[in-house]
Amino acid sequence: MSDHRPFNVLFLCTANSARSIMGEAILNRLGRGKFKAFSAGSQPKGKVHPLALELLQSLDYDTSFARSKSWDEFAGADAPKMDFVFTVCDDAANEACPVWPGQPLSAHWGVPDPAVAEGSEPEKHFAFSEAYRMLNNRILAFTSLPMPTLDKLALQQRLDEIGRDTPNAG
Repeated sequence: MSDHRPFNVLFLCTANSARSIMGEAILNRLGRGKFKAFSAGSQPKGKVHPLALELLQSLDYDTSFARSKSWDEFAGADAPKMDFVFTVCDDAANEACPVWPGQPLSAHWGVPDPAVAEGSEPEKHFAFSEAYRMLNNRILAFTSLPMPTLDKLALQQRLDEIGRDTPNAG
């Protein structure tokens, strides 16, 4: 993979209200200059979950970018060409993951949906913190990959490995 421009990365989930928004925020911070992250949903909720915004703001993220949007925004001819697409929906919960057409490298980095967490307020906050931790660990591993030295097959294998990491790793 060449490094002629920042790599465009799309985080996809169903609702685009929490996990994919957090992925976008994390990668835009950790990968500044090297990556440009976006997020979208196959069935967007239309609003970002307030606990996702609260968590990001507490960690000094600028959340002015955050809005729940359809992946249709990234399918048009004038949309940025994606180099990577990561689905972050949760297979374990039988959540349907969107499929992205085209030729970007893609991987499934399943994360339990904190937006459906039940229980007390502290338990709900913990679910968001855990989703953030999992995404942050995976994105740290991703941004550490030696992109110019990996061919497409090796890079795909590394992306898949990152997604298979145990949820409690890190």
